[in-house]
Amino acid sequence: MEYVNRDKIQDITNKVLHVLVGIQLLFVSMIRRKTAKLLMGVFVISFLLINLPQKNYEQIVGKENVHYIKDYYNTWNIRPNDEFNAPTLPYDVDLSKEKTVNPKYKEQSLFNSDHSVNMKYFKTFKYHEDDITPKAILERNDALYEKVMSHKINEPRVDNLQRPDVNYRRANATLMSLVRNSEIDGLVDSMRQVEAHFNKKFRYPWTLMNNRPFEEEFKRRVLAETDAQVNFVVIPPELWDIPPSIDIEKMNAGMKKLADQDLPYATLASYRNMCRFNSGTFYNVPEMQQYRWYWRVEPSVNYFCDIDYDVFKFMEDNGKTYGFVATLYEIAETIPTLWSTSLEFVKENPQYLNPNGAFDWLLNDNQLPDKAKLAKGYSTCHFWSNFEIGDMDFYRGEAYSKWFDHLEKAGGFYYERWGDAPVHSVGLGLFADKSKIHWFRDMGYHHPPYYHCPTSDKCSGCTAGLFTPHENILDQNCNPHWIRFSMTEKDLELY
Repeated sequence: MEYVNRDKIQDITNKVLHVLVGIQLLFVSMIRRKTAKLLMGVFVISFLLINLPQKNYEQIVGKENVHYIKDYYNTWNIRPNDEFNAPTLPYDVDLSKEKTVNPKYKEQSLFNSDHSVNMKYFKTFKYHEDDITPKAILERNDALYEKVMSHKINEPRVDNLQRPDVNYRRANATLMSLVRNSEIDGLVDSMRQVEAHFNKKFRYPWTLMNNRPFEEEFKRRVLAETDAQVNFVVIPPELWDIPPSIDIEKMNAGMKKLADQDLPYATLASYRNMCRFNSGTFYNVPEMQQYRWYWRVEPSVNYFCDIDYDVFKFMEDNGKTYGFVATLYEIAETIPTLWSTSLEFVKENPQYLNPNGAFDWLLNDNQLPDKAKLAKGYSTCHFWSNFEIGDMDFYRGEAYSKWFDHLEKAGGFYYERWGDAPVHSVGLGLFADKSKIHWFRDMGYHHPPYYHCPTSDKCSGCTAGLFTPHENILDQNCNPHWIRFSMTEKDLELY
């Protein structure tokens, strides 16, 4: 939808004012003359004023202009510096005071004079805190998160949000789910919520993928949930199966090592196939190649907020690469060499490193220092990828593609258990501009055991600010680190 300029709004408003002023003058004149018909006049004028919005408004301003008035005055989607902009309270957060460089830290430049990467930059976290316990850091981080999440929000405060219209032109995007036939109940539940909160307005196509053919009953139930196009896709074996280069004996040894530590999915080859697929091959499925943008939807998740603007157009029109709702810590034992393998690639290919990467978020070692030690310097903070909205052209680009090839050769998806969440996160943190990574604070979401619950009138069924009801995993929240180390005041005030 196009938004009219202020001159047109002013012209329409003037028409209304001229009519109202005329009625006011007539009313004053009748009072001064003290006519016998005063009571009748008051009745007629009152009737006109009451019914003006219902019967005469379109005649005064023009039927084609009514929706412009409504959109202009009743939405937050207006220019940030406009006097009509909805008032907001300032955040009770000063990001400049949220981090302090360690006095022992020796300043390092990212690149050497010969344009090679200064690998010392990634050896030490410059905001490391020596004289405070991880417990105290957690308490401070929880306080920061609570301050941000308690701030009442609406929609992103930009002047180009797109609303559905009769002849709406959608972005080149799809809602995507990797799902098994046995997960039909959970998928239908998730679809029903996404449709109700968002897609019934925009009708973006769904792409459902499985390494096995979908059953007819599965298809029937899915098609009953949406008016949008649905693509049922069988994943090509070369994009799903264990690559021929993998040493099966070595893989089995790695599985046993994780099983001895009683870690989840320790011995499942299918889980490793899934992680590899979501990390680096899903966007090359033939049916996905026609699209640029995707929104990943998992079975058995919950959405709590109405989304009345096009999230794909928001990403596209505002130069964003990736969107998330939560960041968490990974099980470090499953990715002991992911970071060192990635730094090998960076050292050999300095041209791909983004100077404005999310390096501090990746290197943070304050809250859970043992994880950073096990992961050889990587905090293990990652975007919780069971919800993500992203630009597949980033993954298809040269930097991510060559880096993923490097990871494939190392074999860590099978010899260890590299998950798609840390892989996406390391790739984005190293090769994307962090200002292009968007935190969808207005989207309420739940994937057990974690929540993302905004303080917003558009949300219901979710306790504002809740991260998890389980106290023993409160320390798994990486959102405060993203706020502190990757966001600017401008980012914060986007909502």
